[in-house]
Amino acid sequence: MFRVLIRTPARSFRILCTEPTSRSISTSSVSRFTTPSIKMADSAQSTPVESSASTPAPNANVPAQQKKQQQNNKKQNKPPHPNAANAKPKPVKREVRILMLHGYTQSGPLFRAKTRALEKLLIKALSPLNLVPTLIYPTAPNRLSVSDIPGYQPASSDSGPGGDKELSDSWAWFRREEATWNYKLINEGFERLAETMRGVNEEGREVVDGIITDKKVLVDGEGKETEERKEMKGVVRSEVVDGVIGFSQGGAMAAMLTAAMEHLTPGQPRPVLTPEHEGWVKQIREANKGQPLKFCVSYSGFFALPPELGWLWEPKVKTPTMHVLGSLDTVVEESRSRRLIEACEDPVVVVHPGGHYVPVNKEWVAPLVGFIRGCLEKHQKTAEAEAEGEKKVEESL
Repeated sequence: MFRVLIRTPARSFRILCTEPTSRSISTSSVSRFTTPSIKMADSAQSTPVESSASTPAPNANVPAQQKKQQQNNKKQNKPPHPNAANAKPKPVKREVRILMLHGYTQSGPLFRAKTRALEKLLIKALSPLNLVPTLIYPTAPNRLSVSDIPGYQPASSDSGPGGDKELSDSWAWFRREEATWNYKLINEGFERLAETMRGVNEEGREVVDGIITDKKVLVDGEGKETEERKEMKGVVRSEVVDGVIGFSQGGAMAAMLTAAMEHLTPGQPRPVLTPEHEGWVKQIREANKGQPLKFCVSYSGFFALPPELGWLWEPKVKTPTMHVLGSLDTVVEESRSRRLIEACEDPVVVVHPGGHYVPVNKEWVAPLVGFIRGCLEKHQKTAEAEAEGEKKVEESL
């Protein structure tokens, strides 16, 4: 073993080089340490060979902090990679906000529990597109009583005062009058959706486990978040709700919400023909900053029958829609679901061999993922084309 002392303007380094003790050191083996930028010290050139058995391991007596400092110095002095200038910038991740509307007698947290597998698969599928979905599960405003449950038969003990008790966690977006088939309390249902969209879009409320909280997303002077959830770190936040997924009565609400928010032509919303609905329509449009939804998915949804809601379907809904039906569904008649399908332009229809539920196994989530990805990709390309067109117009001026 021999030592070579290398002196630099900053410090001196002692390098121990091991050679077999039975082998002599030639000048060629030493010359590899001599470069035009490094001068060999006289003491290093005359250092005799030492036995490897009597010499401690290289840098064994150097403190850990000094080693770390040496490593940092090497990193700082490391020249840039020749392809660094041509390296592509890191892709920007963007948030996608999706409303999840539960069915009759359900609630937001219950619907999330039933569709948790769907949520996980959707997050995984959108990741290659650098999209991060935020699924929002609001709860309808109208609490149901025991007598509101389909098939309920009151017992003799329920006939007295207080027999028709309210259920603790059963809710509805609207109630149907059996005699007239009119929808009661539907205004309250849409006002709840407007409140939900306003909370995330305008007030900046944080969504945790699908539920809107009172905690707000804090931003600094440059508009960057100061406190982020782990999964949202570095993600560009959406400013509007992008799509809606609904089940059963929530599927009907999803279709009506989509129709009420869409534009027949750019900047021209669908006209409201019934004065009693102008209030909630104005609220939901303002809550989403005048932007229509990019897609709508209806599981076991149905057509809204009341004549006063006929303006929603004339002309047909142009927003991309997907309709998932169960071939064994005995709760919602297929004819009502088919009528909703006919009210949409170029709908995607999927029929699964099951009943009245949202299929969450991978086989039946795949069509949903493909549909949403296609809608978002198409919208992204359209937005890029419009931006490019505006840029060319500005340059020409």
